[in-house]
Amino acid sequence: MLRTDECSACEKDFDAIGDCGLFRLGIGRGCALMSPMFQTSQLSEEQKNTIRQWAEDGATMADIQKQMNEQWQIRVTYMDTRFLILDLGITLKQEVKEEPKKEEPVIAHPDGEALGGVKVSRDEIVIPGMMFSGKVIFSDGEKALWYVDESGRLGLDPDTAGYRPVQEDIIAFQNELKQMLR
Repeated sequence: MLRTDECSACEKDFDAIGDCGLFRLGIGRGCALMSPMFQTSQLSEEQKNTIRQWAEDGATMADIQKQMNEQWQIRVTYMDTRFLILDLGITLKQEVKEEPKKEEPVIAHPDGEALGGVKVSRDEIVIPGMMFSGKVIFSDGEKALWYVDESGRLGLDPDTAGYRPVQEDIIAFQNELKQMLR
């Protein structure tokens, strides 16, 4: 008969290393099998140097984990790989991905002309606490953030403190915003 403090797989006590080398962790009525944590000391100097070379060649942690399994049949978790990288003092190279610049759309009047040179765009992710938000570029090139709060009030936050657009730009902005929000 199996005691409740023993693992059903190898009948070893919980919180002990079983015959198969797996660590038994008591959870509820059964146990979860966990591999013991990988130690850097389990690798030879040659293997450590090979891992360093992989990192120099631009390998990611997932690549190193995969190579260790394929070449040496050493299966480690992603977390073990992370600790291994730290223990060996390796700094992984990170690719710098340049995001293509998104051109803000030019909002056009129905007859095809831009309204007073004003360009209005709407945010895909609205500012928290607002119903709508976006950006505007006025005819003189000044930029501002616009928003409509939960009370329906329009607000404008220019990049340049104290900036006030000309009256024609304000009218063009309000008309375009009205069209956009319908």
